[in-house]
Amino acid sequence: MRVARGKILVIRGGAIGDFILTLPVLAALRERFPETHLEVLGYPHIAQLALAGGLADQVRSIEARALAGFFARGGGLDEGLKEYFAGFALIVSFLYDPDSVFRENVARCSKAQFIAGPHRPVETEHLHAAEVFLKPLEHLAIYSADQIPRLTLPASPSITLPKGTWLAIHPGSGSERKNWPEAQWAKLLPRLAQSTDANLLLVGGEAEGDRLRRLALLWPSDRVQVVQSLPLATVAGHLRQCHAYVGHDSGISHLAGALGLRGLILWGESNFEVWHPLSPLMTVMRPAEGLPRLAASQVLDEFRRLAPEFFDARRPSGI
Repeated sequence: MRVARGKILVIRGGAIGDFILTLPVLAALRERFPETHLEVLGYPHIAQLALAGGLADQVRSIEARALAGFFARGGGLDEGLKEYFAGFALIVSFLYDPDSVFRENVARCSKAQFIAGPHRPVETEHLHAAEVFLKPLEHLAIYSADQIPRLTLPASPSITLPKGTWLAIHPGSGSERKNWPEAQWAKLLPRLAQSTDANLLLVGGEAEGDRLRRLALLWPSDRVQVVQSLPLATVAGHLRQCHAYVGHDSGISHLAGALGLRGLILWGESNFEVWHPLSPLMTVMRPAEGLPRLAASQVLDEFRRLAPEFFDARRPSGI
């Protein structure tokens, strides 16, 4: 096949969760064309995960100003990018391109086979996003690829948590409506700290603001570490050393699932069929009364069922 002698480009924008749910595409291409150079055109702060996990050989930024001309019909095309696109035998694009303007402009400068995929699933079709993103690969006779995002990272001496049992918690997401109220986290964390010997890794970004600092104060200071606004590959390096995870419907939760953590996901209003983590190690709580009314005692009980080895039977467990 011509692709095996050329190079492959996967173009993927979107948020962290969108990228994680596209990892099966990279994995399927890597498996089918193991010797072929595979590159990602995307947001480097997210796409670095594919590099770290060996699913891509190179990442280039999609935020280049010169790329704008490719989104204008008949627009002037940057010579450097024309040469860049011409260097690929296969281009798989998940860009929003409803009028095929980008595709047509790429065809002006590249003979690559171009496969267009959806930038987001149509939620009314009730298909999981990972399945939707894999569907375009049927043009390459790639069927029945593993839909579960998987990310294997090498150990890094510069990212090492102290010895002990670590519980990772991400008490945020890209939207407050997806979040369990901070007041409920504030009820849960002290009881977890009392009834387990676990160390706590609190994970978040700018969206969490001072929330992580406030919640960290509820855990013994010698057993808590905060990872906030660090490079995503560094966050992943911390997460991979943890033994369990609790979070919301978020990109970080999808990352934890891809890394193989057992997890408890507190689910809000998002479309479960389309967006839930596919890892069999992830348990999703979908309270009928709505996420804001989910009691801390319920979460504690479910986490105890999920990870009983965290708990010391001699310690109190009720809230």
